[in-house]
Amino acid sequence: MRAKFAVVTGASTGIGAAIAERLAAGGAHLVLVARGADALEEEAARLSRRHGVTVRAVPLDLATADAPTRLAKALSDQDIEVELLVNNAGVSARGPVLDGDPARFRSLVDVNVSALTELTTLLLPAMVARGHGAVVNIASTGAYAPAPHLAVYAATKAYVLSFTQALWAETRGTGVRVVAVSPGPTKTPMNARGTRSADAVAATVLRALSGSGPAVVDGRANALVVFLFGRLLPRRLTLAIGRRLMARGGA
Repeated sequence: MRAKFAVVTGASTGIGAAIAERLAAGGAHLVLVARGADALEEEAARLSRRHGVTVRAVPLDLATADAPTRLAKALSDQDIEVELLVNNAGVSARGPVLDGDPARFRSLVDVNVSALTELTTLLLPAMVARGHGAVVNIASTGAYAPAPHLAVYAATKAYVLSFTQALWAETRGTGVRVVAVSPGPTKTPMNARGTRSADAVAATVLRALSGSGPAVVDGRANALVVFLFGRLLPRRLTLAIGRRLMARGGA
């Protein structure tokens, strides 16, 4: 990635900021995307000063319908050849669906599913045409089993995982790396109760780029949880356990 451009969404804080930090430390140029313009500009300036790379900030709310096309146009207008797309931006909503806000759920799906799909579709063809590049989609351990009280969030991450795995199969042999990385509870502004650091997740993302499989779970403990809840235990049992944990305010 040295002297090549990476696009990182949700890059002003949390996992996105940690990924951007590691990429910049390795000499990559960056395009950072997030909603908060001030925080994004500050982060871009800090990374550029610290690592001597080009960092461009693109403030965008990816919940808006035209945001992906606006981003793609901005990249094209600046002749930026994207070597790596990290679809990290995501939002969550905790609580039962019965008490939820339909507009909030719609916005969540727009960011976690629609924007990710459209950005990937817009930027991937050029990578395939060149014969190199990579797409990393940030999923979640919640992608591997339904999650009561996080129903919409987990469902969107199940989409991200399935979409990425299928895309991995479609792009095999093209020279383009496609992979989903699934963190578990990570300490970020969106999840103060997380137990794993954003930097640890970022390290997993960079290691995943040199792998070959379609999906990676971050951390051994999270991999065990995925194995138990996603593959070993009966679905009715995992739903009952998940409902009890979430009702008590668990991770």
